Amino acid sequence: MASVPHYFLLVLVLLDSHAAQPSCLPGCACSEESFGRTLKCISISLGEIPRNLPEEFKQVRIENSPVFELPLGFFINMSTLEYLWLNFSNVTVIHLGALEHLSELKELRLEGNKLRSVPWTAFRATPLLRVLDLKHNRIDALPELALQFLVNLTYLDLSSNRLTVVSSNVFLNWPAYQKHRQSGREAEILSSMVLALHDNPWLCDCRLRGLVQFIKSISLPVILVNPYLMCRGPLFKAGQLFHETELSVCTKPQISTPSANVSVQVGQNVTLRCLAQASPSPTVSWTYPLSTWREFDVLTSFTAEDATLSELVIPAAHLVDRGNYTCLASNSLGMSTVVISLRVQPAQALLAPHALFSPSESSAYVDLRVVKQTVHGILLEWFAAADTPEKWFTLYIASDEALRKEVVHVGPGINTYTVDDLLPGTKYEVCLSLGGQPPRQGRCVVFVTGRDDGGLEGRERLLHTSVVLCAALLAVAVGAYAWAAQGPCRCRGWGRRWCLHRRRAPRGPLAVPEHRDDSSRDHTAVGEAGLGPGGDKREGDEQRPREGDDHGGGLVWTASP
Repeated sequence: MASVPHYFLLVLVLLDSHAAQPSCLPGCACSEESFGRTLKCISISLGEIPRNLPEEFKQVRIENSPVFELPLGFFINMSTLEYLWLNFSNVTVIHLGALEHLSELKELRLEGNKLRSVPWTAFRATPLLRVLDLKHNRIDALPELALQFLVNLTYLDLSSNRLTVVSSNVFLNWPAYQKHRQSGREAEILSSMVLALHDNPWLCDCRLRGLVQFIKSISLPVILVNPYLMCRGPLFKAGQLFHETELSVCTKPQISTPSANVSVQVGQNVTLRCLAQASPSPTVSWTYPLSTWREFDVLTSFTAEDATLSELVIPAAHLVDRGNYTCLASNSLGMSTVVISLRVQPAQALLAPHALFSPSESSAYVDLRVVKQTVHGILLEWFAAADTPEKWFTLYIASDEALRKEVVHVGPGINTYTVDDLLPGTKYEVCLSLGGQPPRQGRCVVFVTGRDDGGLEGRERLLHTSVVLCAALLAVAVGAYAWAAQGPCRCRGWGRRWCLHRRRAPRGPLAVPEHRDDSSRDHTAVGEAGLGPGGDKREGDEQRPREGDDHGGGLVWTASP
């Protein structure tokens, strides 16, 4: 009996220790590791990081569980947290103050998320951070001072991102790198610095020259996870390793042309050329007076690693094409231009005696286009150039489908016209000519007006209603036919609402009338064994009334005594 209090005390101690043990999140697992208590949430639907997590956790692992962002204030009670893993959790945004209160954090792993950028100044709150894993994200840029607050960082993984150009100053400004170079113990301390930059689409031009030299210069103290960094572009460098490529210094574009003055006759094809040399490769464009109306093809090719050839092709030059054409090349360091003068000489051909067009009309340039189009109308705009003074314009509007033909005269100085009252979903052709001349080929536009969705919807609704109504009527007719075919007896005539019920007369000897009403109509009837005017009746036959007989007013037959 004396041992009962001891057992009772032991139970109280066990209950007290169980109550003191912190509870775990539903769906997660909690465990005790050598460095402290761990929370593991693997492949569960959290939606966000749980708020107000207990302070005793040293490691939090949330993986394959969508949390989408690291917001502000979620780790306010976790100042002792040392390891934070959020791998493959669809993290897209890290807020600027998301890492506040994590002064003891040593390891941050964000592998396989959707980060496009990182708020690097947020690491001011994590001075003890040693491991930063950002591989398999979408980061495409690194500022030069990205690592300035990561004073104790010794492992940085930026592999499998979207980095194309990174300055070498990013790593030259790495505090750990600078500190150990200044201390004179570079070989000893740099051995603990691990860097991963592979599987990025590196663009190996002059802007990457510093990083390539940095990668070539580092040796065993700095360890590259994969030293075989490869160029993805430009075309001349694609597939080359960093250790094999040589990059030039960046230069401003220098542009030239084989001929600054070009002369052609009307109708001839002409190609204007300019050559731009620069690193990185420049962007080349052309400007000329009628670039809005006259759009020409531009061909671009690379004659050397830092040389770009641009060709402007003008088919069938017209008098209106004469003027100055400017070729412009630009890159991140500046721009350069060259001007080419084009002269177009009129053809010295004589018109036939019965020619339909005057010399001024044949040499005029007319460009007609549709600017805006609606269901029932269009807005036309044109550009015309001729050697003669301004003249009237004539618009020819025709449609074979709408049986519409219209001629509109427009005064000089006007270059727009609105055509209304067109049929929807109809093909039209509009031509423009100078003065009263008939339309010429190449001065017309063909278009189709839009469909009237409102009218189309109304017709569709009417069609649907008709189909439903026909189906209902057909169902009624089929039902009536089925009812008539399955009736208990045959109807005597069309229009009957019910069938006559069959009645049996009692079996017995010859039936005689019990009473005869002389005032009623003459009815002829027979008993079961009697004879009547209609012929013989065999025994067992049923009594059947004749056509036209009614139950009302008829005789009641009984067997004779």
